[in-house]
Amino acid sequence: MKYVNEFRQKELAHKIAENIKAEVQPDRDYHIMEFCGGHTHAIFRYGVQDLMPKNVHYVHGPGCPVCVLPIPRIDNAIELCERHNVILCTYGDMMRVPASQKKSLIKAKAAGADVRMVYSTQNALELARQNPERDVVFFAIGFETTTPPTAIALQQARKERLMNFSVFCNHVLTPSAIGHILDSEDPQADAQVALDGFLGPSHVSSVIGTKPYEPAVEKYKKPVVIAGFEPLDVMQASLMLIRQINEGRCEVENEYHRVVTRDGNLKAQQLVAEVFELRDTFEWRGLGWMEKSALQIRAPFAQWDAEKRFELSKSTGRDVKGCACPDILRGMKKPTDCKLFGTICTPEDPQGACMVSSEGSCAAYWSYGRFRMDNKGSENAA
Repeated sequence: MKYVNEFRQKELAHKIAENIKAEVQPDRDYHIMEFCGGHTHAIFRYGVQDLMPKNVHYVHGPGCPVCVLPIPRIDNAIELCERHNVILCTYGDMMRVPASQKKSLIKAKAAGADVRMVYSTQNALELARQNPERDVVFFAIGFETTTPPTAIALQQARKERLMNFSVFCNHVLTPSAIGHILDSEDPQADAQVALDGFLGPSHVSSVIGTKPYEPAVEKYKKPVVIAGFEPLDVMQASLMLIRQINEGRCEVENEYHRVVTRDGNLKAQQLVAEVFELRDTFEWRGLGWMEKSALQIRAPFAQWDAEKRFELSKSTGRDVKGCACPDILRGMKKPTDCKLFGTICTPEDPQGACMVSSEGSCAAYWSYGRFRMDNKGSENAA
């Protein structure tokens, strides 16, 4: 634990905070979007926002794979286990995410559907081996971080001719989302936030490297600094962004160089390229339909593609009325701007994905008490 503690030292945090304070220009505001929910939680858990000058603002982005999955895809997952009677395997966070008609996977399980929580794709493969008479579907979600394990599972299933196993693929791509957010940015509109730069996701970047962000930085002239998940990582990356903004530079910089390289994990990228290809378009909760923003399973693996093996309905399910998750995911609103937050939407009875997911910004506000500071009108509240 000594290694981790080195990135949580109080004295160093205050030193970086002083450096930031010395470098920010008092006559302007800095809006920094943390794309990843891990950064959101680090900011709240360690009180990073409270160490920032008043004109440095963190804007919470769409970097939670559970939060950005639209309701129709969850409806399809429920349909797989209820209508097609499969064993549906998924990670824990997905179990409670609301679907249409106040359903969820955990409610479907309570009603008799065979939904199993797994910790890895290998757990799902093992279930398929143990239940040869049943179809086993792995509900695959996540950004580039969780895609390689899914690719390995599909390769194993093909190698073993495990014909009762398939994958319902919902893997999405980070750089596409950053570009889409900036494409829709309109600094003249009251409802939009004019972003000055991004804290780039760390785990995702350990796989894809820093190179995929370069086209967006070049096109939109907004800097990206890849940051680790520890509080000193977030603060140092914020300082690097503020320096770029002050100097008028727009580059991809890497604060998390102890893990991330420019080229990333080439072996993992090769695995993914062998199994997946780009979808033409995919719907993201809060961001709508985005071209080339998600992956689908390649034709040689079609026998293990749940979307090809099972007929799925075209769901038109939408968020709970009044739920502000879409606007929160785009950085247009804070969790406390949602009328449902803390009233009918709580971690015990979540109405939207941002409260369900452990990486969601609503869950972070609730868990670390930020909403209480907002209610008191704290000047430093995020």
